[in-house]
Amino acid sequence: MLWISWLPTASLFLLLLPCFPGQDGEENEQSTDIISVLEGDSISITCSMKGSENELGMYLTTSIQPVHVVYISQHNNSHTFSALANRVKYSKEGRNLRITLNNARESDSNIYRCTKYVKNKGHHKKLIGKTTIVVVKGKTSGVVEQSPLYVNPQQGQSVNITCALNSSHEEEEIYLLKTQMQPERVLHVSSPNTSTISPAFANRLEYSKQENKIVITLHNLQKNDSDIYVCAAMVKNFSFLLVNRRGTMMLIKEAEQTYCNSWVLYSLIIVVALLFSALICCTLYRVNMKKYFHKRKPNTVYEDMSYSSRRNTLVRKVYSTSD
Repeated sequence: MLWISWLPTASLFLLLLPCFPGQDGEENEQSTDIISVLEGDSISITCSMKGSENELGMYLTTSIQPVHVVYISQHNNSHTFSALANRVKYSKEGRNLRITLNNARESDSNIYRCTKYVKNKGHHKKLIGKTTIVVVKGKTSGVVEQSPLYVNPQQGQSVNITCALNSSHEEEEIYLLKTQMQPERVLHVSSPNTSTISPAFANRLEYSKQENKIVITLHNLQKNDSDIYVCAAMVKNFSFLLVNRRGTMMLIKEAEQTYCNSWVLYSLIIVVALLFSALICCTLYRVNMKKYFHKRKPNTVYEDMSYSSRRNTLVRKVYSTSD
């Protein structure tokens, strides 16, 4: 294979890297992706590689106990490190470099970073690119416990999610991740007094930490908050990210029923008000009519039309009475 013939050059380059006056630079792509897969699935991570003459190559590295996963040079020569050699493939897609890790394992759960090396004024410069948090859900329960498994609140309500370590492991950092519909890092607690909250949950998230347990409260939930939330932890003496295999499935209900009840209540109040007004009008009308008839003294005229028995003629008699 081509990369085997290139291996001595790559190894020499790796040995010389510490000698370069590398400095952290900034790249336009500083976003964070979240990838959640099951054991046995494939993981695809995309790094930006523009292909300019100053680019020397791209590394994909892990952040937890940093390890190089793969190095790809500008001329498409590659070198895969450690036990991942048989599971890593890559392909160029325009200006992007897609790195695929097949047959994912729980130990592949990690924070991966794209690191580019470029030549700048005769020196080599390191540029930190996109970060990808990979969550591989295995068949075992793992170290991280999480509750509840499922919640179905209405819009505007609050929910508590508890992340805990089921042993005496001392965690270094803890994450709450949205992993399916809109993957993002909801919360990152790197120390008791240092945390990062997603802008989407700004002013809507609170948390409290006690020993090996953290309780996260999400307030004023909205429809687009529906997702699967997964607790993850960085623990001392572990070379990968520990994650809960199930997570918390959260499905937000629209508050349509509340609106319906409100409209029914408002309609009922209006109907009662109308009926009450009609009753008052009817009562006033009857009172006025009685007063009107009591004031008048009507004359009643009776007309008696009968036949005279004697003359066989019609006799007309008129009687008048008055109150």
